[in-house]
Order: sequence, then structure tokens, then C-alpha cells
Amino acid sequence: MKKFFITTPLYYVNAAPHIGHAYTTIAADILARHRRQKGEQVHFLTGTDEHGSKIELVAQEAGVTPQAWADRIAAEFADLWKHLDIQYDDFIRTTQPRHSERVQQVFAHLLEKGVVYKGMYQGYYCVSDETYWTETEAPPDEKGRRLCPNPDCRKELKVTEEESYFFKLSAYQEPLLQHYRDNPKFLQPAHRAKEIVNFVGEGLRDLAVSRTKVSWGIPLLSDPGHVVYVWFDALLNYLTATGYRPPGMAEGPSDYAALWPADVHLVGKEIYRFHTVIWPAMLMALGVPLPQSVFAHGWWTVEGAKMSKSKGNFIDPREITREYGVDVLRYFLFREMPFGNDGDFSQQSLKKRYNAELANDLGNLVSRVTNMVDQYLGGALPGKPPLDRVSLVKELREETAGIEEAMERLAFQDALNRIFAVVGRLNLHVDQNKPWALVKTDPEAVKWLLFDLVCSLRMVAGWLTPFMPVTSAKIHSMLGVRRVAEPLTPEEVLAGPSGDRIAKGPPLFPRKTP
Repeated sequence: MKKFFITTPLYYVNAAPHIGHAYTTIAADILARHRRQKGEQVHFLTGTDEHGSKIELVAQEAGVTPQAWADRIAAEFADLWKHLDIQYDDFIRTTQPRHSERVQQVFAHLLEKGVVYKGMYQGYYCVSDETYWTETEAPPDEKGRRLCPNPDCRKELKVTEEESYFFKLSAYQEPLLQHYRDNPKFLQPAHRAKEIVNFVGEGLRDLAVSRTKVSWGIPLLSDPGHVVYVWFDALLNYLTATGYRPPGMAEGPSDYAALWPADVHLVGKEIYRFHTVIWPAMLMALGVPLPQSVFAHGWWTVEGAKMSKSKGNFIDPREITREYGVDVLRYFLFREMPFGNDGDFSQQSLKKRYNAELANDLGNLVSRVTNMVDQYLGGALPGKPPLDRVSLVKELREETAGIEEAMERLAFQDALNRIFAVVGRLNLHVDQNKPWALVKTDPEAVKWLLFDLVCSLRMVAGWLTPFMPVTSAKIHSMLGVRRVAEPLTPEEVLAGPSGDRIAKGPPLFPRKTP
């Protein structure tokens, strides 16, 4: 059976991971958990990109070998993913033999097919971005300098002339445009599609895909003086991780048939063009099916300013989790802005959402309900109720479809908005029905009122599982759900066998002082 295949980019090991890396990876984890919760088989791939001239430079500055540097930073990424409760299935590194050997095979195959050829590159190269630019793309500024067109880089370009192998990217202009037309969900979110279509429509030039002036890379089998261009190398990870081998190469263990094509590549918008132009053209050259979609999310600023090394305002995720916990970070990142747009990371906004939405709305609701069940029912839950006594649960069942639809669109903020609208309804229901007063006049009605609230909160906890897995498990445990490893069916939500007991606990989200 084909698994739902989710990927993050391979993160470049020039520096330690920050909030931007965490954002993409948590998004992939949320989607993976959602799909698993539906009973689907999922494969979630992440990893690190470890070759190129920039890695040579930073390793030299640190006084270590490029491999030692890559080992250190790759370990930092893996350790952070563990800390953030990321449940990936595979972590690939471009220095691993399973990747480098298959990249060599792919390159040899494309060379044999004639879609890669030898030539001479003359132009401009950005070491920082590992990107080639033409004279047209990087015109001289008022001082006569040619600067990297990437607004997040703007470093001076290096004039480069060297022998190189070229990939016939220009041959794939019309096939790419046709693919965009035939597969409108390939370019996601939809508002980013026009940029890519216009770029390809203006014409493509062949791409230099090897370097002779860089030693830290994968050498070509037929010409060891050349190493594979870092982007051509890194993009192939999505295939090499499946065990793919090009035609004519020796067979071996492979999950290719169970995984490919990828269902969604999650990337930052700064590398969208590489993934929606170069990568699909490479796959077309190989005769391999294209991914179902490439989804580019936006950038985070910090307190209104763009993150940059020079400003020293990169956010270390551990700084946030140290004060708020992992689940709160996961929640905030996808509650604060629509996935796909740009957003601003503000400590003030984080604390405001924490106190208002998590401490007051959700945490207080769970505490109120569990305390009232403990006080009025001796902590015991009644048996399965008659359907006419659980109006809330019947209403909330109708919300599941909208939440799932939002998750399928990767509209994570929309899903959370819907979930917390339900939390608001439940709080209002408590205030309007006043169990503390009703228990004095109609104890039987209070029993079913509280059971309705318990079942509704079980559903809320289930919806929150992909975003806040630890919090969800705590809520389920407090609400008498012992089996929390799998999602609850509507029947299980309502089952409420006699003998299940509420387990009161400390506040889920202690308020933060101003």
C-alpha cells in the first residue's frame, strides 16, 4: 500500500537550527500525526544538507574538517527534533553512502541520456546561497558591484569561470508549464503559483550542476575532478531516501514503490523555485512521477524585524520551551498566522495567547469540568447516556468534518480556530447551565450535563492531538480515557463505561504574570 509521504527540506548545516527550521518540521509532524490519526500509513522524511563551499568555509573557520562540522550540526538538528516531539520516520544526511552513491548513479544515468553535458560556466556565483546568477538577474548597483538578488543575502557575487557539467533545464520549460496547468494543486499555496509560472514562462537557461573549485561534495564517477552542485545533490534526497536507483543500476533494498511519489514537500518560500522548477525538471529527465504538491510557507520576523545573524535575533526554540513547554510552542506557531503567510514572532503575543486561550479558555475549562465531576459525582462517570441527554456531543460531531477539511488543506490556523471556537462554546454552556446551581434542584440532570461536557472535551483533546500531543494525552487521562495511543471513534467517546473515573490534576497551563 502506498504510504502518505511527507518531506521537509534538508536543512543546511552552516549553523545551528532556529525557529524557522522548527516551524517547517513541526508543520510536517502535525500533518503526519493527523494522517496517522486517520489510520493511514505515513512516512515522514527530514534530514540535513551537508556539502558545498559554504560548509568548507565555516568548518575551516571553526578549525575542524567539513565532516566533523557536519556531524556536529546534524546532531544538533536531530536532538532538537527529539526535544520538540517530532516523530519522523527517516533522517537522511547527504554525506551518507546511501545518498551519495545513488546521486552518482543518477548523474551517470542523466549523462548517458544526454540531458547532462560538459561545458564552460562563466558568470556570477553566490557562495552564501550556493546559487548561480546571470548578468540580467544581478545587474550592477550604483557602486558597480553585483550583489546577490536574494533580499535575505545581498552579499557580493563572485565572478566564476570554470569547467562544468550542465543540466538541460531549458528543455523542460513547456513540460513544466503544462504540468502546472494540468495539476493546479502542485503549486501550493495557490497565491504563490503565479510567481513560478511567470518565472518559467520567461524562459529557462541550462543549469551548471558540477563544480571543480569546490572539493567538499560528491565526486562524479566518470570525472572525479568535478563534484555535484550542492542543490542538484540535495534535491535528490527525496528519491535516494526511498532506495531509488536509475535504470541499469544494481538493485537493492528499496521502499520506492511504497513511497513515491511524495504527497507533499514542505519548504520555505526562499527555496520554492528550486523545488518547483529544477526538481520537477530533474524528475522529468529521469522519467519519474512528480510529487503531488510543493507547499511553501512564509517567513517569521521577530518583534517586527527580520531574523538575521547580524542582528542576533534568531529565536532558539529551546528558549521558548524552557518557559512555556513544547506543546505551547507548537500551538503558538500555528495559531498565530495562516500557514503559508509571513508572520511575526512576539513574546507579548505568545504570553497573551497562552494566558487567554490556553490557561483561561482550555485549561480552566478542563479544571472546572473535572472538579465538578469529582465534587458532584464522586469522580465517577455514568454509563453510556441516552442520545437525547448529550446535545453537545451530537452538535460537535458536525464540527469534525470542517476541522479535517482544514487539516487536509494544511490550513492549520483555520483548524485551530474551529477547535477553539468549540472550546468557547463549551465554556459558555457551563456558564449558561450553571451546574453548581442545578445540582441543588436536579442532580440527575447535572449527571448528564457533566457527562456531555466530558465527552465533548474528549473530542476536543482528539482534535488537538496533532498540535499538542502531550497536552491531549493529559486531558484524555484526566477525562477517564486510558487508551490514548490511538484516536477515539465517536462510539468510544460516548461509551463512558461505568467505573471510569475522573483524575483531577494540577492546572494544565498555570497563568503567566504580566
